[in-house]
Amino acid sequence: MIRLVTTIALGLSLLSPAAWAETLTTSAGPVEVTEIVRDLDEPWAFGFLPEGGVLITERGGALLHIRPDGTRAEVSGLPRIAVGGQGGLLDLLIPADFAQTREVVFSYSRPQARGAGTAVAVGRLSADGRALENTRTIFAMEEGTRGGRHFGSRIVEGRDGFLYVTIGDRGDDDSAQNLAIESGSVIRIARNGGVPTSNPFTGTEGAQPEIWSYGHRNPQGAALDLQGNLWVVEHGARGGDEINRVEKGANYGWPVISYGRHYSGLRIGEGTAKPGMEQPAHFWDPSIAPSGMMIYSGALWPEWEGDFFVGSLKFGYLSRLEAGSFAEEEITGDTTARLRDVREGPDGAIWFLSVGNGALYRMSPAERS
Repeated sequence: MIRLVTTIALGLSLLSPAAWAETLTTSAGPVEVTEIVRDLDEPWAFGFLPEGGVLITERGGALLHIRPDGTRAEVSGLPRIAVGGQGGLLDLLIPADFAQTREVVFSYSRPQARGAGTAVAVGRLSADGRALENTRTIFAMEEGTRGGRHFGSRIVEGRDGFLYVTIGDRGDDDSAQNLAIESGSVIRIARNGGVPTSNPFTGTEGAQPEIWSYGHRNPQGAALDLQGNLWVVEHGARGGDEINRVEKGANYGWPVISYGRHYSGLRIGEGTAKPGMEQPAHFWDPSIAPSGMMIYSGALWPEWEGDFFVGSLKFGYLSRLEAGSFAEEEITGDTTARLRDVREGPDGAIWFLSVGNGALYRMSPAERS
């Protein structure tokens, strides 16, 4: 893709940006991608604070508070985190009522007797932004395998006020079909960790009551669409990365059905379809290694309203998928190396985290001459 790299001097926007930007061509015209925060160590997620600034998680266990003037502080008060493989400090959610409660929700890999499992915690951000206070773990999955893979771990606040959390199969394929453990599922819980009585398996003997849907492989992106429906994007094996609309009690088939193959080249399960198992809304072959996902409001680009934006870890681009058809546009440049998270900012700009560059970027319409 044609791109122009320019050096610029910028004043304050939401944060104090670094002194350069990249202009990329897209279907909606030229866009400017500006580096906002640099020198990040394996960043995983970020969220916007209503008073300005952002919080950023680093997988190695650091929670960073970046103030509107660009200065940063590491936030204390985190629980003990099992850092290893794909595990560590993972997703971050700043709830809609943060201005009243100052609560922050985050996910992490929690040490367990058999290794580590996905967990969710809540803490109150201190007035100076330097500490989480009264931090408590509100959910921890049943103990699974010792492997360091497939923690899933995105958190979405539903319009019903509950938390939806993705959990990967932890590298144990068959566990995604086992309702006795939360591996390979999307769970739904209250902010205090309680289980909503309307969850689909609360009356099923032996099932974990937090489970909302199951049969997922490793969903590392999740977002609400403009109607409030929940979608996830998940890693396949060799091919078969999927986007799924998440429905109550639904089985998404892993590892019984898949459009991918094992890394050995062998076929997965029984094929691509089976009665009682959901089909993906979209799949990629070859795999792009999708991570964070956002569904866009159309604030700055009306032509992109309702479109899906997904980061690619493997090929290093921002995927824009048209609502309905899922026709894909690859937005790529020097700034899009191994994208881990993508979110819409309060200003309607599209922000994303690059693991490859260790940086947070803001994408906005470029000035036209």
